[in-house]
Amino acid sequence: MSETRFTDQHEWVRLDGDAATVGITKYAAEALGDVVFVELPATGRNVGAGAEAAVVESVKAASEVYAPVGGEVTEANSGLEAAPSKVNDDPEGEGWFFKLKGVSAAEFAKLMTADAYAEFVKGL
Repeated sequence: MSETRFTDQHEWVRLDGDAATVGITKYAAEALGDVVFVELPATGRNVGAGAEAAVVESVKAASEVYAPVGGEVTEANSGLEAAPSKVNDDPEGEGWFFKLKGVSAAEFAKLMTADAYAEFVKGL
């Protein structure tokens, strides 16, 4: 069974075993506006928790996407290169950015639950 957690930088991570899928939240996608470009990490790259892993550019701004947890990049969502609007259309589904393996359950447990993230966003 998978579980999703969130960061205060508006990334989400869905953990299934020790494999994780990472993207930006609906809140972040709406704040960015129309996404026009994404720069994804290379497969095989190791990223630490909180490290810059990808870039997302919109008509308004460019923003880094940070790794919510550390691990090795096993896949990048190459579909976003041809259709970056998927980030806006389905940010917490088909608009995912990259997948990681070797994720620490302890790092994951430190992130916000969906309820905690919802409360965090209300305060913004």
